[in-house]
Amino acid sequence: MAEGKKIRTMSFAGAIEDALGQAMASDNRIVIFGEDVHGLRMNLFVRFGEKRVRPTPISESAFLGAAVGAAMAGLKPVVEIMMVDFLGVAMDALLNEAAKLEAFSGGKWKAPMVVRAACGGGYGDGGQHEQSLWGWLAHIPGLAVVAPSTPADAGSLMLTALQHDGPVVYLEHKLLSNYWLEYLGSGGRTTVSYDIPLEGANGPVPDTWEALPLGRAVTRREGSDITLVSVAVGVHRCLEAAAALEKESVSTGVIDLRSISPLDRKTICEAVSKSKRLLIVDEDYRDFGLSGEVAAILLEAGLTFKYGRVCTEGTIPYSRNLEDAALPSTGRIIEAARKLL
Repeated sequence: MAEGKKIRTMSFAGAIEDALGQAMASDNRIVIFGEDVHGLRMNLFVRFGEKRVRPTPISESAFLGAAVGAAMAGLKPVVEIMMVDFLGVAMDALLNEAAKLEAFSGGKWKAPMVVRAACGGGYGDGGQHEQSLWGWLAHIPGLAVVAPSTPADAGSLMLTALQHDGPVVYLEHKLLSNYWLEYLGSGGRTTVSYDIPLEGANGPVPDTWEALPLGRAVTRREGSDITLVSVAVGVHRCLEAAAALEKESVSTGVIDLRSISPLDRKTICEAVSKSKRLLIVDEDYRDFGLSGEVAAILLEAGLTFKYGRVCTEGTIPYSRNLEDAALPSTGRIIEAARKLL
């Protein structure tokens, strides 16, 4: 970088919108539609007009189904589902149409589309609005699932999703997104407090966005005693835990998966082969999810290691105290890591 050049910084949500704007300017096939997008994406609406930023009725099954047809017809739709939980009412289009289209047609048809949805809890909105569900979605063959943890990755992975030739679910954790926090704290909820990570919501971004390789994790911290693996906001919890464990002379590595499907098997295996201890931090549900899949990958690779996981155990409670106890936290991560050590 040239001396004296100012580093560009952005919020997590701002980085996504900036990358979207860059992509839409270079590819007129990209269209955005979903509930309230005129307001939520006002800058893009003003810039590109109502034909490319289109509001829809409150019917996720209708406009997600329309997106599949639009993708088949040559457009690249970015479909906004307010919260990932609401995919439950529109899953047929994703599960039985978009994800299977290429395989069923022998590669003749594809559905290049992005389903953008907010995910994650930690603010007292109940178990129907705070799920992560990336493990559930990644279970579907033909569907890519990404969940960034920094503004730089947020913008780059949006470009990655737009360049992919199949359906991608792009998950945006609400505790990293400034406009979500502003929205969730409004309407008389000024007493609501959030356990927001120290880093992630704002940070340096490139001058011009470039796509990241799909399915490539990144090592956020090197460590030889234990490896922590996570995604989205969990990465920042792991980094906080690693800093605390360092005071106990524990060398802790942190891997940010960035992509749940496809999964970067190589990076995980290389790290655990050295540390011999693995702790998965997963805000999604424990049973039949990402944490078990990572363990299976390592066992199939013939590795011997100590294993632990910190996950959401069951339905997320509405009570804030119970919710805090149920979701992965820095304290739970440190406690689980000490057991493995």
